[in-house]
Amino acid sequence: MIKENKEFKVSVVIPTYNRIAYLGRAINSVLKQSYPVNEIIVIDNGSTDQTLSFIKKNFTSIRVIIEKKRGVSFARNLGIKNCKYNWIAFLDSDDEWITDKIEKQFVLLKKSNFKYQFIHTNEIWIKNGIFKNQKKKHLKKGGYIFEDCLDICKISPSSVLIKKELFDRYGLFDNKFKVCEDYELWLRIASKIKIGYLDKPLIKKYGGHEGQLSDKYWGIDRYRIKALEKILINDNLKKQQKLKVLEYLLKKINIILLGAINRNNKRIFNMYIKKKFLWLNYNYYVKNKNN
Repeated sequence: MIKENKEFKVSVVIPTYNRIAYLGRAINSVLKQSYPVNEIIVIDNGSTDQTLSFIKKNFTSIRVIIEKKRGVSFARNLGIKNCKYNWIAFLDSDDEWITDKIEKQFVLLKKSNFKYQFIHTNEIWIKNGIFKNQKKKHLKKGGYIFEDCLDICKISPSSVLIKKELFDRYGLFDNKFKVCEDYELWLRIASKIKIGYLDKPLIKKYGGHEGQLSDKYWGIDRYRIKALEKILINDNLKKQQKLKVLEYLLKKINIILLGAINRNNKRIFNMYIKKKFLWLNYNYYVKNKNN
């Protein structure tokens, strides 16, 4: 086992809602890390399945914060605000870490002379007990990856290790997002800094069970559109970054428009055709602006 570093202390935030069947597996994967973490905080997002009594009975050293059901963004943000240490890792309560996840991320940090403030890893996908291959579009990278992250979310929350000060600099998860809250925050961060990446599958992501947010909401691209609009309006992007955002924004608007036509949904069509013309005009303005 690698020697511990006094300057590297990790808080782990695990948001959960009615996942008592998986929570023990997640917590145990943190407790078994070859490089020990310094605290584990479980944010119980209004569970009704005896989550609290389960944790108290089986994991007495873990800190639990109870809150009303306000969504995963609020839960993660509450965890961030309550973390004591300078590095934060997230773990979704239905996911699992490989035993040396934190150790390998620490080794990469040391090799970079602690220049990285954000490191993510590759992952293993398991759906209904069957291993799944990732598609080409899910290929992950490190470096200045902002443009590479515009299409879909390329960074799993359960894989990341983040310097706490980044949340002070770039903000928390947006509570208004029911889904794609991670996509939106990672874009904000990746637009400004270099991202570290370990091409090793250091987490297991499980799918196919009830309660997964990505299965609850239709038209996930609607939320990606919202995120892209937000970063165009609020962030000081370079011209090339703006043009790339607009390229993907208009592409996603076209996808929603096509779906609205196929479903004869006039309300959605009218809403997004207005967006399309608005952003086409802005795209023209950005292209022709001198600088």
